[in-house]
Amino acid sequence: MAAHRKSAHRKPKQRPFTGPAARTAATLALAGAATATSATGAGAAPAEPAPTAAQVRAKVDRLYHDAEVATEKYNGAKEKEAAATKAVDTLTDEAARRTDRLNTARHALGSMATAQYRTGALDPAVQLALSSDPDSYLERAAHLDRAGDRQASLLSNIRRQLSGIARVKARADQETEALAARRAELDKHRTAIRTKLADARTLLATLTAAERAAYERAADAAHGGGPATSADRAGSDAPAGRSTAHADRSAPRASVAAPNSRAARAVSFAHGAIGKPYVWGATGPNAFDCSGLTQAAWKAAGVSLPRTTYTQINAGQRVSRSELAPGDLVFFYSGISHVGLYIGGGQMIHAPRPGAPVRIAPISQMPFAGATRVA
Repeated sequence: MAAHRKSAHRKPKQRPFTGPAARTAATLALAGAATATSATGAGAAPAEPAPTAAQVRAKVDRLYHDAEVATEKYNGAKEKEAAATKAVDTLTDEAARRTDRLNTARHALGSMATAQYRTGALDPAVQLALSSDPDSYLERAAHLDRAGDRQASLLSNIRRQLSGIARVKARADQETEALAARRAELDKHRTAIRTKLADARTLLATLTAAERAAYERAADAAHGGGPATSADRAGSDAPAGRSTAHADRSAPRASVAAPNSRAARAVSFAHGAIGKPYVWGATGPNAFDCSGLTQAAWKAAGVSLPRTTYTQINAGQRVSRSELAPGDLVFFYSGISHVGLYIGGGQMIHAPRPGAPVRIAPISQMPFAGATRVA
């Protein structure tokens, strides 16, 4: 009886699963382990938080600055592309003119050869013996000798022209290759500008209406002037020449007198451009980028400036910040990527950035890089 009670309390022996039951148990165990691992991993690597409004604003400012740097490179490449196009056209015209002269020389040589063939079938000694007028024959022979000299001269001239045409065509081929390289460079900078501006728009779209309005106010304050209008923003991403004018020229004129009449005309032009939109690659009359505005202002004063910020800084005499006078060009950032026209009183007129029209701004709100006096 005791043995029976001991046997009744003994734990029954577990039998291992076999066959389909074993496979089902293994599957359930693996699924549970995978779920637990996934949950643990999700907890260990949380999603990266969205950028704050301040971070978005900083990124947008950097993109706008990078777009302006790319714009000045685009302007430089466009200037080189125009020069290469002109060189190719000039060489092509020169090759055509040389070819016309060559054809004229060949025709003259052919006419002379034909005439000699017709009169030169007999040996000259036989012609003299048969001639009834030896004196006349000898005179004709002298003419033939001179004609031979002219023929030799024509042949020499033709050889020189062929050599010259070959040189011109070789130079034209080189300039054509250079032109292709300039156009590729132009496309690269154009793509960079459009990409950066598109990225800036995408980032701005992540802000709330209030955050975006705050950004616009801060950006306008940093570049001088009031808030940009919708008309200004509409033209900010268009290539040069596609925008229409938007003018609010109520800003006060600088009270500091320009040092000469040319500088006064440049300053007057810049005042007349206030309110017109910033458009990359534009030189007026309806829109400008920064170096396009300064170039157009001095062009109105009868002075030709180069196209880019980094060439305009070398277009005159360098002056210190303490020596600035109205009409001077003022440059900003270490890469010389922005320029304005100084108007006195610590202020300038400039084309700030996409979305901001031409306006008056203090020169103290950007990192000053130097100044140049044009005239």
